[in-house]
Amino acid sequence: MLKVIDVKIEEIYVPAARRKELDQSRVDEITERMMDDEQEKPIRVREGKGRFVLLEGINRMEASKALGEKTINALIVQASKF
Repeated sequence: MLKVIDVKIEEIYVPAARRKELDQSRVDEITERMMDDEQEKPIRVREGKGRFVLLEGINRMEASKALGEKTINALIVQASKF
């Protein structure tokens, strides 16, 4: 079973393929929900070269950064490189 852990946002590398998925309107929407204390599902990362690599959740991660969060809930999964 996968376990949710807190990961430092600064330790997450975002590949170019994930950056293309960034949608500011989604970030704004998620930020609003987070300010209303709604829980967001964890992002997905994999371990690689001494850091975490983002697989899914760039908009959630950017919303957390916009709110000044230093960590984010993440699932660490086994995944192949893009």
